[in-house]
Amino acid sequence: MARTRVFDEHAATYDAWFENNQSLYESELHAIRTLLPDSGKGIEIGAGTGRFSKPLGIQVGIEPSPAMRKIARERGINAIAGIAEQLPLEPATFDYVLFVTTLCFLDSLKQALGETFRILKPQGVILIGFIEKESALGKLYRQRKAGSSFYKGARFYTVDDITSALESTGFIDCSYVQTLFPEQTGSAQAVKEGYGEGAFVVVRATRPGNT
Repeated sequence: MARTRVFDEHAATYDAWFENNQSLYESELHAIRTLLPDSGKGIEIGAGTGRFSKPLGIQVGIEPSPAMRKIARERGINAIAGIAEQLPLEPATFDYVLFVTTLCFLDSLKQALGETFRILKPQGVILIGFIEKESALGKLYRQRKAGSSFYKGARFYTVDDITSALESTGFIDCSYVQTLFPEQTGSAQAVKEGYGEGAFVVVRATRPGNT
């Protein structure tokens, strides 16, 4: 997440994607909401321009790109400079942490999950929304990544990759929902439990410990 130049140069283009792909955006938001805690103090890591934080009611975000932070702050998000692998935050301060299409840009997934574990309270929750590597959309992104400004250096993951990384960090009780099904187009799509069909998967896991 330290590679911010492309996001600084193309922040407006990134932000406009959500306007131009409203149905996909709404589908992803709906999937995240199904697993998002109803209360508690949350933070989004890799908050970008605040496109997820704002509608999900998350008031704090970590974002390394100055241009993206500026737009997020204009949306009312307390966007803090920092990277996922070295969060400028105190231990055990958040009830839940959200990542959305952020993991593919990280330098170290292991370090980022370790830092997330550190800042979560006992029984706190991590939610990860991502494009599944082996889905039709994931394969398309990988095929086109060499010509993409944003995804050129991206690293995509399968659900098994993410689950294994979470469990090795110490997280428990993984659950999954999915959306963006290849046979559906147009308006916002349904959300189903599990994974293996939809391109966009949300994983929820818990940091164990006594509250």
